[in-house]
Amino acid sequence: MDALFDAINVRDLLSTGDLTDSTSPLSAPDLRLLITRLESYSLQIKSRVQSYLLSHHSDFSALFSLCNDAVLQTNQINEKVADLMGLLSNPPVDVEIRAIVEEASAKMREVRVKRQLLELVRAIVGISDRLRDVRVALKKGQLKFAAEEVRDLKKALRIGDEDEKDPVVYGLLRKEWLDCFEEIQDVLVRFMEIAIRFEPNSGGIRVKYRLSMDGIAGVDFHTVLEALEVIGILDYGLAKVADQMIKFVITPAVNSRSSISFVEDSEKVSGETAEAVLKMVPPFNPKMEDVDGENIYSGIIQVVKFIYERICFQNVSWNQVFGRLTWTRISDLIISSFLSKAVPEDASKLADFQKIIKVTSEFENGLKEMKFISATDSTDQKLSNFAENVEIHFATRKKMEILAKARNLLLGCDFSIPQDYTSEGPPVKSAGLAVNSSEHVVDLLFLSERCVVSKAASQLMELVHKTLQDVCLSSPRVALEFYRAARDAMLLYEAVIPVKLERQLDGINQVAVLMHNDCLYLSQEILGLAFEYRSDFPNCIKEQAVFVDMAPRFHIMSEKILHRQIQLVIFNLKEAIDGADGFQNTHQIKQFESAKFSIDQYVLYGSHCCCHPFTRKAHA
Repeated sequence: MDALFDAINVRDLLSTGDLTDSTSPLSAPDLRLLITRLESYSLQIKSRVQSYLLSHHSDFSALFSLCNDAVLQTNQINEKVADLMGLLSNPPVDVEIRAIVEEASAKMREVRVKRQLLELVRAIVGISDRLRDVRVALKKGQLKFAAEEVRDLKKALRIGDEDEKDPVVYGLLRKEWLDCFEEIQDVLVRFMEIAIRFEPNSGGIRVKYRLSMDGIAGVDFHTVLEALEVIGILDYGLAKVADQMIKFVITPAVNSRSSISFVEDSEKVSGETAEAVLKMVPPFNPKMEDVDGENIYSGIIQVVKFIYERICFQNVSWNQVFGRLTWTRISDLIISSFLSKAVPEDASKLADFQKIIKVTSEFENGLKEMKFISATDSTDQKLSNFAENVEIHFATRKKMEILAKARNLLLGCDFSIPQDYTSEGPPVKSAGLAVNSSEHVVDLLFLSERCVVSKAASQLMELVHKTLQDVCLSSPRVALEFYRAARDAMLLYEAVIPVKLERQLDGINQVAVLMHNDCLYLSQEILGLAFEYRSDFPNCIKEQAVFVDMAPRFHIMSEKILHRQIQLVIFNLKEAIDGADGFQNTHQIKQFESAKFSIDQYVLYGSHCCCHPFTRKAHA
């Protein structure tokens, strides 16, 4: 049809000559011709349309039928919509529908709340029943089942994660759970006490594997340990066993200096081990001393092996728990009772300690193989660390001994000048024999003088010289501690003597003279220490060894004492002279006696100041 209409063109109906001028009007003949041709063309179109409709009659019929059905359905929908609009426009129906919807919503909420409450009640009843089952299981000896229930109920009740919004009944259930937990804990601990018995007199251990208590029979020891692990208190259950193991077994084995060993025995019933025993065997020769630790270590290895096999059932995690509970105390006990005492007293014997270092390392490796201690944690290697640092322990002990000796001789010295020293010259003879007091007379290294010093100062320097000689012969680590001990020993004089002699220094006496000479002597000796020993010190000590910093301290101390004594002498001489009242009227008895007393006092202080040739410098 579109092709038919598109073919109509008015200009095609006219002759060509009539269209040369598009602006000229058409004539009447042309118009008639045009009308005639249009009518003819219209008839052709109508004929074609008719034939097209006839040829597509079925299609148009189906289309019209479909349109008719659509119209009918539209009318029906229109009627229904009209009815619905009528209903909605009626106010009472709207209110009724709203009320019904609200009531339905309220009922649904109520149903949900009741369903939640019902579920809560079911949960509470279930938890309560399970708690009751725990108690029943305990009475029947079903320890592992009871422990698993307690563990699961802990999660269900959120023990340790309580919320204030939780129902009150949850608080009651948690309290009941805590009671069950304490009850099963008490039962398991009591079973542990029955299973493992210690014999203090013989140092033995007895382990029973079939247990019974309060009507509960046939409980296996392995099950007890499993239950302890399930509820997370295995360390608590083994704690008392570990304490008794240290007290009754390990401590006697370590403290004994004789050859102690252990023997294992077992008793079987119906093919199963009913009891295992570890007994301590007394030594054949009680006087034999253990010098290298092999006996101690082998005994402890036997005990740990018994623990691993007979108590922990070769369970690595259980054995590690037992190790954590005991190893710190075992290692401290071995260090205090054996290793610290085995540290040599003489530096020349340090090489002999290598055997102890070796057996100590082998002992720890044996414990690592049984997983009793960690193979990676350095804190578990306390014994090896201590043994390998034996030089430090030796040097520390020697340092403490040196300082204790220095302190004792400083506190024990009486600071008195020998009576055989006079201002006239060397020591006098008594009953035809010369008094030997040369130990009190010393030469000052950097001064062309001699002086009398106290016995404490001379002995202190002897101790310092001996210590520095040991520095020259020791290893670097030991030499460093000896060097520090020598310095600290000299500094002890500064810390102890001024406090000890504080009252005597308030007056003019021999104590001040000796203390002045001591400080002068020490300052001179300190200046010479580096020249005397530095070349023989180990190379690492040469860079650190410094003594000259202490010399000024003692020199200043000596100057202060000297200045203080001079001031006291001047003050006393002035008082003596002033007591004569200007030496007037000496012809009178009273004034004469006063002048004579003042002169005697002046002579006394002057002679006291210069009474000893070796101490004259202190009274200049």
